[in-house]
Amino acid sequence: MTKSNKTFKNVSVNDFDSYDYADDNNGAEEFNTSKSVGKQRPVTKAARLNAIEQAILSEVITSQSQLSKILARHGFYVTQATLSRDLDEMNAVKIRLTDGRIAYVLGDGTGNRHAMDTVRIDQQVARVVSGLITEVGFANNIVVIHTPSGAAQYVASVIDKQPLKGILGSVAGDDTVIMVCVSNEEAEKRANWLLSVVSK
Repeated sequence: MTKSNKTFKNVSVNDFDSYDYADDNNGAEEFNTSKSVGKQRPVTKAARLNAIEQAILSEVITSQSQLSKILARHGFYVTQATLSRDLDEMNAVKIRLTDGRIAYVLGDGTGNRHAMDTVRIDQQVARVVSGLITEVGFANNIVVIHTPSGAAQYVASVIDKQPLKGILGSVAGDDTVIMVCVSNEEAEKRANWLLSVVSK
C-alpha cells in the first residue's frame, strides 16, 4: 500500500461536517474550522472566486478586510494571502469614487455599477470642463462655481447632463454657476467632488 504524503489535522470523521474545504497557499487540501453553527458546504476555489465576484458586483468593496468579512458571512474563511492571490487572478483593480473612496472592480471591465458609473462621470466632466473651473465654494445647500468670463453656461450644461444624484438644478450667469443641492451635506460633497475632478 502506498502511503499518502498528505497530512490532516487531528479530527474525527464526525467533525468533518463543521469544517470548510479550502485551498492553502500551495493548492493543497486544508480544513478550516467553521465559525458558524450548523453544517457548512465544501468550499472549492471556484466557489470562492464566484463569491468574490458576486460581492464586487453587488457592493462597493473598499478593502480586503471588508471583502473577507462578506465572504465569512457566506461560509468562506480565507487568509489575506489567499484573498490577495484570488484578487490578482481575477485581475481585480481599485478605482477612485467621487466621494473619495477607492473600490474594487474586476479587470475585465465589470464591477459594481455605481463604481463604474462614477468613474465614467468623473472622466467625462474632467475632460470637458478642464481649465474652465477656477474656483468652487459652498454655503448651506448651494455650490458656487466660478469660471472664466463667458464659460459659466457651458460648465452648467455639462454638469446638468450628468446623472448626478442630490442636485436639484443649476443657474448660470457670465462667469458664475449656482448649483442647488438637496441638502447642506450634499452641497459640501459636490463641491469637494468638483474640486477633485478638475484637479486631476
